[in-house]
Amino acid sequence: MTFAPAPNPSRTQYVLDAVRHAILTGLLRPGQALVETELAAQFGVSKTPVREALKTLAGTGLVVMSEYKGVTVRTVDAAMAHEVYDVRLLLEPEALRRTVRRADLDAARDALLKADDSTDRAERSLANREFHRALYLPCGNPLLTRMLDDVRDQAALVTAVAWAAEPSWEREAAEHREILGLALTGDAQGAARALHAHIAGFVRRAFPEEDRA
Repeated sequence: MTFAPAPNPSRTQYVLDAVRHAILTGLLRPGQALVETELAAQFGVSKTPVREALKTLAGTGLVVMSEYKGVTVRTVDAAMAHEVYDVRLLLEPEALRRTVRRADLDAARDALLKADDSTDRAERSLANREFHRALYLPCGNPLLTRMLDDVRDQAALVTAVAWAAEPSWEREAAEHREILGLALTGDAQGAARALHAHIAGFVRRAFPEEDRA
């Protein structure tokens, strides 16, 4: 894998964005080692911005740092998936309920159209990520938004891994249209219930309870 040379002024941000995108689109696979010297050579930067980018990605849960194994892309199993989705189930429907009552959903509509027009799983996964964020971002509570942002990368990784094993985006897209339709009519409670069912149904299908460690 090769990358274009990092532009100035923020080499760290460039590396961070590129590695995150590579993980969420499957170019870097769960469990794959991320070697600082190799990444630095690929990006045309010193090891320092690579190290800082990997620390940030570890903080968001996309990579794991080990004293013995070094840095690897986080693997996804049933326990990890349910842990992340439990947080989403607790917070995201309430955020959407508040969004419906106070803001428009043009960004969510745009993300949904972008997902429908996507030509591959990577583009669709990223558009799916944008759609969900557009539902909670205008909720009016910055702390709630930050809490959901904190698990957003991990949720996207779960989705990418699940879709690689069993493509089910057409079903999820239909559920997205139902959620957005309810929200656009002003039915905050109905939209929140539909979102809860959507999140719970996905993780239950992709990572059944009996597979949990």
